Amino acid sequence: MSDNAGEIGERVRYWRLRRNLGRKQFADMIGRSTSWLDKVESGERNLTRIPVVELVADALGIDPGVLTDAPTAARAADCVDAAEVSAIRAALGRYPCLPASTREPPAVAHLARQAEYVDHAWASSHFTAIAQHLPKLMEAAQTAALTAPPAEQVHAHRILVTSYRLASSMLLKFESHDLSWPAADRAMYTALEVDDTWSQARAARSVARAMTAARQRTGAVDVLLNMSDRMRSEVSEQPASLLSLYGMLHLAAAITAAEQEDTSLALSMHREASRAAERMEGHYDTHHTHFGRANVAIHRVAALVRLHEAEAALDFATTIPRNALDGLPPERRSTYLLDLTEANARCGNHAEAARTLARAGRTAPQEVRCRPMAHGLLRMLLSNTTGEPARMVKQMARRAGVPA
Repeated sequence: MSDNAGEIGERVRYWRLRRNLGRKQFADMIGRSTSWLDKVESGERNLTRIPVVELVADALGIDPGVLTDAPTAARAADCVDAAEVSAIRAALGRYPCLPASTREPPAVAHLARQAEYVDHAWASSHFTAIAQHLPKLMEAAQTAALTAPPAEQVHAHRILVTSYRLASSMLLKFESHDLSWPAADRAMYTALEVDDTWSQARAARSVARAMTAARQRTGAVDVLLNMSDRMRSEVSEQPASLLSLYGMLHLAAAITAAEQEDTSLALSMHREASRAAERMEGHYDTHHTHFGRANVAIHRVAALVRLHEAEAALDFATTIPRNALDGLPPERRSTYLLDLTEANARCGNHAEAARTLARAGRTAPQEVRCRPMAHGLLRMLLSNTTGEPARMVKQMARRAGVPA
């Protein structure tokens, strides 16, 4: 064990807090006193014996190397791990029931702030923060949807829809497709309980994305277009609350159509989204969709990549003003850069692909270090770059734990 007691103790404390474990709770789990744990976490006592290190690591649900090896520790701290995916799975597996009468129902306003925080973490690509807080938010929101007074029912259901939607998006991002569709399905049924167009539009997009990942692409397009048809008259009456969601449905349909290699439908959906964006003044964030002309433009690049038109994607990208992207959050910008990485690689521009992937890593480190999609790009570039770009790719691969 090369790291000193202080570094190991800091990692024990970090993972204990990341697992939402109190001092006494964790000490009891490993059969030690809280004073023993305090000394370990402060660096006064070193974990020198392998069996004790393994005991602590097992209780935290991590590999022992995460505590004892600096590079392994850094990679693990950056990424959502299996224990956190399991916690999301467990939260989805709970079917809410009315709490005991002695239990105080959660305050909807408090849950709204928590949902806002988790939504912001998503936009910032801070996936470990989402994984830490989402299961508890989901459970509390389930209770709130059952116990909130009539005046707060729609708000409570919107929070629950948000939690299910984020669960589905997280699971898609890390390719747990078997769970993403049930999470999105729960979001839709929750939205239908209060007949709320806002919630239904958000849930429909999640359902369609999960169906697309499961290769149910025709059904996914149907879900999106049926929802957009249903809400069209309401959009005219309530553009401030619904127009951005209407536009995002068509962007999702454009991507799904592109994955079906339906060029005509993808372009038609892009044009409808563009018309919606033109009705909005400039670029602004509405309901965390970040819908606007810049988002429409980068979705066009994504669609062209999926249509295997890499050169067209790169040409279109040159028409997007660089400062237009500055208003988009890290998650959107990094996803766009991953699309450009793939387009450059397909055109044989491997050095430029490496530089673009490095930009994505600087924009949102967890997107490149943790996502399976980015790992695939790293493996491809490891085999196709030389010189300085190759050194850059190898450095990114080491940080991501991708064998060079």
